[in-house]
Amino acid sequence: MTLKTAPCEPWPFRACCAVDAYDEDDVLFWRKVATTLLWRLSGMRWGPSCPVAVRPCRKSCLDSYGFAVRWAATAGPWIPYMGSDGLWRNASVCGCASSCSCGELCEVRLDGPVHDVVEVNLDGQVLAPGVEYRVDAPGMLVRLGGECWPTCQDMAAAPGSPNTLTVTYRWGLPLDDSAIAAVSELTCHLLKGCGSGCGCNASSKNVTRIKRQGVEIEADPTVIYSEGRTGLPTVDAWLMTVNPYHLDSPSRVYSPDFRRPRVTTWP
Repeated sequence: MTLKTAPCEPWPFRACCAVDAYDEDDVLFWRKVATTLLWRLSGMRWGPSCPVAVRPCRKSCLDSYGFAVRWAATAGPWIPYMGSDGLWRNASVCGCASSCSCGELCEVRLDGPVHDVVEVNLDGQVLAPGVEYRVDAPGMLVRLGGECWPTCQDMAAAPGSPNTLTVTYRWGLPLDDSAIAAVSELTCHLLKGCGSGCGCNASSKNVTRIKRQGVEIEADPTVIYSEGRTGLPTVDAWLMTVNPYHLDSPSRVYSPDFRRPRVTTWP
């Protein structure tokens, strides 16, 4: 399941207009609208998202390696190979060693990018971040303290029950100052009731007709919107830098060997 949950809360806001003149509920409403619009226009990659609870599965070491041989009395798979002397031998692989780890690194993959982890519940116990687990990019939840994640769990049991692992986290790239400036400009633009016009500091690049103080120009806002732009300079500059190819969603790489976390959608 692809995680593309919209932000639950509006992005940080830096007032660029006299917001004191508006009702607080109206300001909050248009902040949420501006956040959702920019989240979608920027490719649904920026967070933080709403908290998502998943039931991940740890991938066994080399469980997809077709040439591994597992003997009944051994703790791990054996990979047959031919040495330089022409003799066949078995190489034992007892753990998941990454390219920069000398020993087993116990980890599970979370759909990311991971913004932060709200809670990791193992068998009803809440684990301590930094002591019992950490997150490595790109979305690897690493077990610490010499322990390891379970290779299987009771998916029929409720989260927090014995023999279960539940990870609650938020995903999305962190916001920088340019994103905050963009959502602030769009919020003020919408708050002033400028959504259907071409004024209120909107760019006049595609304006061709409007009457104001004896000046007649004409506007075609559909040209702006069809190109995924708003006509606002700060907003469009941010969108062009973070999503220059107008992607609708984050790019993804799929592998048949990757076990995706289970997400309960109802009830």
